[in-house]
Amino acid sequence: MLSIYPVVAPCLFTTSRRIVRMAATARNPSKSFESIALKPPLHPTYDLKGIIKLALAEDAGGQGDVTSMATIPIDMEVEANFLAKEDGIIAGIALAEMVFEEVDPSLKVDWSQKDGDNVHKGLQFGKVYGRAHNIVVAERVVLNFMQRMSGIATLTKEMADAAYPACILETRKTSPGLRLVDKWAVLIGGGRNHRMGLFDMVLIKDNHISIAGGVTSAIKSVDMYLEQKKLQMEVEVETRTLEEVHEVLRYASQTKTSLTRIMLDNMVVPLQNGDVDVSMLKEAVDVINGRFETEASGNVTLETIHKIGQTGVTYISSGALTHSVKALDISLKIDTELALLVGRRTKRA
Repeated sequence: MLSIYPVVAPCLFTTSRRIVRMAATARNPSKSFESIALKPPLHPTYDLKGIIKLALAEDAGGQGDVTSMATIPIDMEVEANFLAKEDGIIAGIALAEMVFEEVDPSLKVDWSQKDGDNVHKGLQFGKVYGRAHNIVVAERVVLNFMQRMSGIATLTKEMADAAYPACILETRKTSPGLRLVDKWAVLIGGGRNHRMGLFDMVLIKDNHISIAGGVTSAIKSVDMYLEQKKLQMEVEVETRTLEEVHEVLRYASQTKTSLTRIMLDNMVVPLQNGDVDVSMLKEAVDVINGRFETEASGNVTLETIHKIGQTGVTYISSGALTHSVKALDISLKIDTELALLVGRRTKRA
């Protein structure tokens, strides 16, 4: 089961996150999570291997690959090459190995790159060798995972670099059923994970505050609940105005509280010229003065994130990392020379 103590570390130490213990470990010990450089985030119930089985079953529809059965001799063996069709950060290599392992443990996979590496347009960065039928069966599921994860990792890397010295976080705005996969890609891209779900962190948002009757009442209720249940976990409260920030600080100065982070929501104000005004955010960060971690949320884009990161805020969260994914174009080709010829003709390789 998941510890109720959250993993807290600077952005530079995301690779130290603990290993996921679940039914996702591959059958071949050499391909287990123990050998993965950047491990997925923790989740107490997520079955990654089950997600892979579901994706394969979705493709097979109970009938299997009728095209391959009709066209490919069952015992034919081939070598297929992974080809990057655009520049970016590669992610999903470890997950791809799990898919190949699930389809056919005898398939041999070899990579020239690892998760988190830069790839450029036209680069052959890996290959798989074995029974042609099984390679083709695994192909689309492997690429679907890798393209999505690589798209997330690529955007995360851009955002993380621009946000420095602040750390970039994703949110719960992930594809249903793929949350661990999406959040794993954020780690690979150099970001940090926000809470995994509703269970591993208290996040008092606007609706909780409205229902509770105000910021102070909401935090007080959380403090009482955690004490009664003998729970210790991170607690964050969303604030939308400087008045709410001051109210939180007054409460914390008068009462022992479990609060660890203050979210500064929509304190980045868009301007007509396309720029943003971060003066309200900067004032809030200065008022908090390091007593709590701070998190900026709202109006976060590649164009605005650098300015936001210079305010002294601890974290910057962006739902766009996972809810508006642009997949990185990757293919798996048996006839690589022909694929490159066509790619050059269409300007895709």
